Amino acid sequence: MYNLFSQISTFLSQPFFTMANSLESLPIVFALILGLVGALAPCQLTGNISAITLYGNTSIQKKIVWKDVFSFTLGKVVAFSLLGGLVWLLGKGIEQNLTLYFPWLRKIMGPILVIVGIYMLGLIKLKGTLNLFKQPKEYKRESRFGSFMLGLSFSLAFCPTMFILFFVTLMPVVLSSSYGIILPSIFALGTALPLLIVIFIIWYLGGSGMLMKKGRKIGIFVQRIAGIFMLILGIFDTLTYWSL
Repeated sequence: MYNLFSQISTFLSQPFFTMANSLESLPIVFALILGLVGALAPCQLTGNISAITLYGNTSIQKKIVWKDVFSFTLGKVVAFSLLGGLVWLLGKGIEQNLTLYFPWLRKIMGPILVIVGIYMLGLIKLKGTLNLFKQPKEYKRESRFGSFMLGLSFSLAFCPTMFILFFVTLMPVVLSSSYGIILPSIFALGTALPLLIVIFIIWYLGGSGMLMKKGRKIGIFVQRIAGIFMLILGIFDTLTYWSL
């Protein structure tokens, strides 16, 4: 299963990786495009598809959840900035210690997707930081914090491809550039680009709350379909990465 994810990832990311290599003399653009390649890495692919499903479904059903999307993106920025900052301050030796934790952090993503999928199907009721689906008028601070933590945890889901992109390809540019300290944040924005583009398209085409206008039953039906998709994705993800 992991080989299948890798093949899909390679097919989707190769043009962007080639573009990134040609722009290495422009560190900011290089980091952004490299982040986009990272978004298509095998370990990030399921997480990004899940985020698009999650926030896209909520945006179409109710309203564009910009605050949650930006909180999710901020979680990514914080995660990659902290990793980049650690390497910047402590040197490359820190990478060897970090790699001990990445496989376990990656394994958490599948069960999270399963729980979210079950929630979207209405089989369980969750409160607190995972409460991402309340009506807009009922949104609370916890919803944005849950999105932030989701972005943070998904960003720490490293695999060999992501490790090479971030530590082997990006960090030498970070360490050699006078403004390299900001490049991990730019990389993080690149990993969030697919989600931001999809939400922007929904907003631009006037899809915000479209299903709410057409009736509650249609909205519930679409949410259940999204929930089934998230559940299946989570099960496949768990089977893939818990077997490695």
